[in-house]
Amino acid sequence: MFRCHSSVLKGAYVQYSHFERAILFKAVILIYCIYRPTEEGIKAALQNSDLAKAAEMAQKFLDKSKNVRVNIGITGESGSGKSTLVNALRGIKNRTEGAAPTGVNETTMEPTEYPHPKNNNIRIWDLPGIGTVNFTADEYIKKMEFEKYDFFIIVSNDRFRENDAKLAKEIQKMKKKFYFVRSKIDQNISSEKMEDPKTKEEKVLKEVKNYCTEELEKLGFKSPKVFLVSGFRLHLYEFKDLWKTLNVELPKHQRDVLLLALPNISLDVVQQKKQTLASSITWLTVTSAAVAAVPVPGLSCGVDVTIILGFAVHCVVSLGLTPNLLQKLSDVSGVSLEDLKAEIKSPLAGVEITKDLIIKFLATSASVITEMAIEEGLRFIPIIGTLVAMSLSGVATYSALTYILNSLTEDAQRVFKRSVGLNTSV
Repeated sequence: MFRCHSSVLKGAYVQYSHFERAILFKAVILIYCIYRPTEEGIKAALQNSDLAKAAEMAQKFLDKSKNVRVNIGITGESGSGKSTLVNALRGIKNRTEGAAPTGVNETTMEPTEYPHPKNNNIRIWDLPGIGTVNFTADEYIKKMEFEKYDFFIIVSNDRFRENDAKLAKEIQKMKKKFYFVRSKIDQNISSEKMEDPKTKEEKVLKEVKNYCTEELEKLGFKSPKVFLVSGFRLHLYEFKDLWKTLNVELPKHQRDVLLLALPNISLDVVQQKKQTLASSITWLTVTSAAVAAVPVPGLSCGVDVTIILGFAVHCVVSLGLTPNLLQKLSDVSGVSLEDLKAEIKSPLAGVEITKDLIIKFLATSASVITEMAIEEGLRFIPIIGTLVAMSLSGVATYSALTYILNSLTEDAQRVFKRSVGLNTSV
């Protein structure tokens, strides 16, 4: 998506004078010191003053993060709501195109793989409940090929039973993570309030949590973590807590790709996505620094339009702002597509992004991007003693990427608020 060929990099690099190369490398080294990449190849290239190699390594760093695979196994008894959870994690409404089948009877008899619509490298597996197939726990694990999953979610809509405990203990032996999810908590709250309208939601949540925890303790789990979740409303109850736990326990490379594929369940998650996307801007700027820039009307210097196009597409997908993802959000939330689109201000959101659209966007935003570029250049003066820290085109590209991310994040925040009934004017 963000590829720059090394031959192009080397060809463009020779166009710089020795003095310009020295300044450029000081800027790149500064970036390295701030962001501390783990790739020793980038460090070596910077130390050897090989900008083309540094750009090539930065591209490999981006490619590696783009190709991370995550396999999630979701299992539970028949009717527990696991298929609904599979759909919710993918931002898809039950019984719509691409959704996992749901029903009161067990609809899953074999492991069924569902790619995530935002990232084909993320696969969510709907597994048959251990009680619905005639296997012992260890036989079940072999049959379902548990070694290929990165972590597991064990779902129950009532209480966790002996089969759930046996399964969790077998997963423990494999030294893999698992999480207990008590589903359909919204139905419990509605039922209690139908019997007694004065019932407090917090009271129901506490009672269900205590009950599930006590049952798991009886089955041999010390201080088990149970998350109360509604597959129809991930932004409510404790799915946010489940994500916080995953955020701590998953390896960083898997955590980042899963975060960007996650539906926008809170404003905090939107902000986390912004931070993760922003971390790639530095590497994109490094790759663009040695590539011939494209002139844009209104900008005093050229920018790397191809990189900006790829980044903009990555942002709208991650933030749920493509036409298709907005429609899926409308299906799930019940808020009309027109109302969701009414919250959008960026011309890059809710439409197909093309190179022509990017150039038009950059031209109409030239004054803002130029001002940002000047500010970015000034930031480097006390450190490397020059206004043009990365060359004007590098600073402009960096500023354009930052401006696009900021504007799309603001749109995502407003769309999220509208989808859950919050005041978007705040």
